[in-house]
Amino acid sequence: MNAGSAAWLLVVSLGTSALGGALGMASGIFIVPVLTMFGGLDIHAAVAASIVSVIACSCGSAPPFLRNGLTNVRVAIVLEVATSLGALTGVLLAGMLSVTFLYLLFAAVLVVSAWQMMARRCETLGETEQPNLRDWANTLRLHSSYPDHALGRDVFYRVQRVPLGLTLMFGAGLLAALLGIGSGVLKIPAMDTVLRLPIKVSSATSNFMIGVTAAASGVAYFARGDIDPLIAGPIALGSVFGALLGARFVTAVSGDRLRLFFVVVLVALAAQMLLSALGIHLAGHGA
Repeated sequence: MNAGSAAWLLVVSLGTSALGGALGMASGIFIVPVLTMFGGLDIHAAVAASIVSVIACSCGSAPPFLRNGLTNVRVAIVLEVATSLGALTGVLLAGMLSVTFLYLLFAAVLVVSAWQMMARRCETLGETEQPNLRDWANTLRLHSSYPDHALGRDVFYRVQRVPLGLTLMFGAGLLAALLGIGSGVLKIPAMDTVLRLPIKVSSATSNFMIGVTAAASGVAYFARGDIDPLIAGPIALGSVFGALLGARFVTAVSGDRLRLFFVVVLVALAAQMLLSALGIHLAGHGA
């Protein structure tokens, strides 16, 4: 690999990881299409490279988010259990369901998620239901607060409807495994609309979670020899710096603008999934 190719990989990973880090989504959903369509990489090599990008992205963004008090580690641990079980179930069901049906279902889920997230813009910040002292969130001590620099104050939030959230996380892991995409695109709407986490907390917590999931996948890819160090090196370096930029964006921008940004991405991905269901493939699968 020459210096020009390494520089190109560095720039691509920096940009996609900045976007993925800001949204709390796996950067593979952006970097795989770029590597396959413009870089000429084989889809398997691109997916393996995206796993490295996701791990580096999570490692780069996790410290700033944790330092700024945005990541809810307790919520991440609880939800990751359901997501992992869903992913394992998806692996077992792979090939049993129509890919076209899965694409249509995924597009529908993304559109509904986008609509629900837009609906939450009309709610008062910090507005919650009456607390139930015997609910799961109280038992697991999931409630917390975070400093919102855009508002200039700490924002307290109560985690709600944990059982329903776990069910949706199971579904997110299931669909992610069946379609070979990152589950972050479904985790954040679930955390935002069901658990009622602030959008910044949802993004930071999702970033923490995708690193755990990708690390497990990365071991398997490395053991099979699918990860090329000459490709993974520039991508990992660019992903770390890109994730740091994404983390700075999240802490500086208002929650409403971040939510609107995420909704736009959801609609764009829904359109891509609909085209894929019709047999029009503009991009490869992400990790």
